[in-house]
Amino acid sequence: MRGDRADQVNLNRLAVFAALVRAGSFTAAAIALGMTKAMVSQHLAKLERELGVTLLVRSTRRMSLTEAGATFHADCERLLAEAEAAIERVGTARDRPSGTLRLTASLDYGNAVVVPRLASFMRRYPAVQVDLVLSDHVSDVIAERFDLAIRGGWLRDSNLRATRLGGFRQLLVAAPAHLDEHGTPRRVDELAGRAAIAMSALSQPLRWTFTGRGGRRQTVRLRPVAQANSAAAVRGLVLAGVGIAVLPDYLVEDDLRAGRLVALLASLRLPEGGIHAVYPGPRAPAKVRAFIDHLQAAEG
Repeated sequence: MRGDRADQVNLNRLAVFAALVRAGSFTAAAIALGMTKAMVSQHLAKLERELGVTLLVRSTRRMSLTEAGATFHADCERLLAEAEAAIERVGTARDRPSGTLRLTASLDYGNAVVVPRLASFMRRYPAVQVDLVLSDHVSDVIAERFDLAIRGGWLRDSNLRATRLGGFRQLLVAAPAHLDEHGTPRRVDELAGRAAIAMSALSQPLRWTFTGRGGRRQTVRLRPVAQANSAAAVRGLVLAGVGIAVLPDYLVEDDLRAGRLVALLASLRLPEGGIHAVYPGPRAPAKVRAFIDHLQAAEG
């Protein structure tokens, strides 16, 4: 069949033709397809006209395939079987986590939280392979072909879908050695003169608002002695006694328990941040939905 003729053929008629041959009569085919006998006849006539060949020879009692019809019928059955298999594969992929999950997260949250949970996720879903990219650069999920991005903080306006996984507290911390040398601040206004390490990826890394139990708010601007674009690097500088810094709780909880860091002004609260899973498209595939559920279960 010439390419220009292939463009003229209505592929829906292939299924009608195959059903007609399978049923053995126009009446039986009409019942199987849920259409009238006249509609079945019209589909066949149009298909023969589109193809330019006769597919069936009909008499009052029986119908039979022409040589061209028999060859075309075999090809139709093969094409329809392949189409059904393709649809089934799509359905399986939609409902069962499989394939490669390509995701991105920040270096600090990725190492502290995502990596351990990915390990348990992979044990639970062995048909899923993982491609993890850790970076403090905010990736373009669509352009860089990520299935999922785990983002902390405050979401910007986006055409991506987002699911909240949980939140984190921000803590003002310092190393004991730094406090021994410079003293421990007891009030917000004492912070203005203290050496601070800024997380440069934040929109306002040196301006912080503290809220007390009665709802009273106090804002202070810290004095930077260093800055870094990675929370892990900021933590390292704080541990070394360079200065004070605001860091997420998931990054410093172990340090606080071990006494390597001290939480300052613990009776006051800093703004809390959220952890979100963002992904493209109106409906996430099974592998993405399963990992989001896995993260939410761990958060709960």
